[in-house]
Amino acid sequence: MTTQALVSEIKKKQSFLCIGLDVDLSKIPPHLLELEDPIFEFNKEIIQATHHLCVAYKPNTAFYEAYGLKGWRSLEKTINYLNTNHPEIFTIADAKRGDIGNTSSMYAKAFFEDLAFDSITVAPYMGKDSIEPFLEFSNKHTIMLALTSNSGAYDFQTMTTINGQPLYKSVLESSKNWKNSKNLMYVVGATKATYFSEIRNIVPDSFLLVPGVGAQGGSLAEVCKYGMNAQVGLLVNSSRGIIYASSGIDFASHAAQKAQVIQSEMAHIMADCF
Repeated sequence: MTTQALVSEIKKKQSFLCIGLDVDLSKIPPHLLELEDPIFEFNKEIIQATHHLCVAYKPNTAFYEAYGLKGWRSLEKTINYLNTNHPEIFTIADAKRGDIGNTSSMYAKAFFEDLAFDSITVAPYMGKDSIEPFLEFSNKHTIMLALTSNSGAYDFQTMTTINGQPLYKSVLESSKNWKNSKNLMYVVGATKATYFSEIRNIVPDSFLLVPGVGAQGGSLAEVCKYGMNAQVGLLVNSSRGIIYASSGIDFASHAAQKAQVIQSEMAHIMADCF
């Protein structure tokens, strides 16, 4: 999916909501556990109920890898279902990969070619040669961790570097010079909303994937106030707050209600800004 196609979908749906498909078998409705593939069936019902309210889905691969081969098959079935039935949806493999060049090339192949995700999250700690293999794929997007929503982000990401600026800013500045950097997006946590203005000074046109709204306490209004650009430029993620809205048989309709609340707020914000 091209960036322009994503922007068009955001405008069409008046939504920049991303729904995280972080499936924990201990939390899904008990009746699904009787089925052959409860993870996929859970995802399918969530997608059927919410696809008109969001523009992206983000499976966190750890929640699939934890169940071994069965979990990986559930992930494959989920992405195939999305690509077949809802090709307009932007798909994110939340895998946080990043290794030496030849290893990153294999990671990129696995997620971009074999599973056909539109994007993948990566960790930049090993530098540009660990990220550039992902950037080689045209019309695929590499979403790099910049300033994350967890409390441990302050351990390293905001430390002052030798050039006198926080580490996350140095990472952002450096990444702009990497080969095919136009394919980069960045993860910026909603709990760090006051940092968005400074981040936008460095990457004014890039899309930002924003976790932390909902269960982690981030404010959608604050994120938009400081982080929105002329093409919206945001994908705001909510996972637990939507997918685990209910553990009953009608869990999918409850998820849709939660997603509708967020989408409605997004539509109002977009109406005021555009």
